[in-house]
Amino acid sequence: MAVFAFLCVVAFGPVLWINIPAAMVDYPNHLARMFVIARDGTAHASPFYQVNWTVIPNLAMDLLVPPLGRVIGVEMATRLFYLLSQILIVAGAMAIERVVKGRVHIAGFVALTFLYSLPFAWGFVNFEFGLGCALFGIACALAVLERSWLVRLAAHTVIIGWLFVAHFFALGVYGFTIGLHELWRGWSRRGPVTEIFGRLATLALPTLALLGVMLASESSVGGSETRWFFAVKPLWCFQIMSGYSLTASAASVTAVLTLVFVLGRRRSLRFEQSGVWLAVGYALLYMAMPSKLFDTSFVDLRVIVAAALILPAFISARFPSLIWARGTLALVAAIVILNVAIVLGVWVSYRADYTAAKESFRHLPKSAMVLIGHNGAAADPPLSNLSEYPIYSVPTLAVQYADAFVPNLFTEPGKQPITARAPWQRLDIPYGGPAPISLLKNIAERGAPAGIPSFIRTWPRDFDYLYLVGPPIANPMPGRLVEVSRAPRFVLYRIRK
Repeated sequence: MAVFAFLCVVAFGPVLWINIPAAMVDYPNHLARMFVIARDGTAHASPFYQVNWTVIPNLAMDLLVPPLGRVIGVEMATRLFYLLSQILIVAGAMAIERVVKGRVHIAGFVALTFLYSLPFAWGFVNFEFGLGCALFGIACALAVLERSWLVRLAAHTVIIGWLFVAHFFALGVYGFTIGLHELWRGWSRRGPVTEIFGRLATLALPTLALLGVMLASESSVGGSETRWFFAVKPLWCFQIMSGYSLTASAASVTAVLTLVFVLGRRRSLRFEQSGVWLAVGYALLYMAMPSKLFDTSFVDLRVIVAAALILPAFISARFPSLIWARGTLALVAAIVILNVAIVLGVWVSYRADYTAAKESFRHLPKSAMVLIGHNGAAADPPLSNLSEYPIYSVPTLAVQYADAFVPNLFTEPGKQPITARAPWQRLDIPYGGPAPISLLKNIAERGAPAGIPSFIRTWPRDFDYLYLVGPPIANPMPGRLVEVSRAPRFVLYRIRK
């Protein structure tokens, strides 16, 4: 228990010690949206964005942070939301294990090793919060599994209703896990088919009711793009444990898999209840799940994280000796400390950039039109340089600090409740990264080729300023761009008309 408490302090520490907005890929973008919602309906409302509440999922952050932010400040409220998400992840995994085994053993330690896994370290905060809620929902559903159908229906209704609001993927995790557990229960007890279908119907009814409300209100859960990237699925399995270092993640996953294999050979690991069904089910789900679903990226990767947090509750570990137990604990501690050290290194390295970004916003006139570009040949850095991703969304905070319009601000219908006001909707991109400078230069010098998105077709005329993120390079268009501010990871230019 003392070791677990120590690792919790280590794991939660970065959120308490460091100002994190600049150090996570999506976090600054979400933070900018929180400012827009918090100021909506006031004299300081954004001139470019409006809030449109409707029946959509993924609203946990949008509902909780702005009201709290009006009291303690939006940045502090957002940080507390992220910290609460981390606590929910660890405590939720332990809650499932407590219900399944009657005690807490390994789930909390495993959850700590995944606390800075790729989706969490990159700032998918609504997903992290929603998944934490889903873990507690699974624990609650398992606790009432043998109660009357009315009790189970009431529990499912409350849990599903909140998970729908929190995050749609979290709702899917809850339904998939409890559904598989119900199938295992019916199979293991050789129950009648009618009973199995009845219990599954009790689980499905609240979800169907919510989907009916969505259809009636013409709502959605995102866009329409769905894509599979089967070639990278083996890579994600080894990339998952660290959001910033492929090497550290691969080494950690390899060490864990080796330990599991050795303990399995010694018959020191045993599945509890529906553990085998869940392991096989999540493996098949991962292989079948697209990488991009309804315009949401890294969906299959999130399946790995969900499985890693749920399955330990259904696995009993009996170590051959005290040496094995201490060795396993040492490995877990090493992974947690390594992940935290990497996160600290990246987050601290962004302090200067975040301070410089806030200073650069002072150079922007109120209601400026701000474009974000990337100095590389492509919109994304290679996987070997994941620490460059966090700078991508930092310029979106100009939405708060300069009342600016930034086309990269998350405004995707079905995901976020804010949209660009009508005069600027053609320049808005609901989801997307910076445009490569090579493309921007080509458009400025030769005109926009066919198939170019509308928001950059006439960018020299539509925008006033350009943030060029990435390691600074020489001014790519001296006749068009005037340098205003420079930092280690970005340059701000004024665009000559």
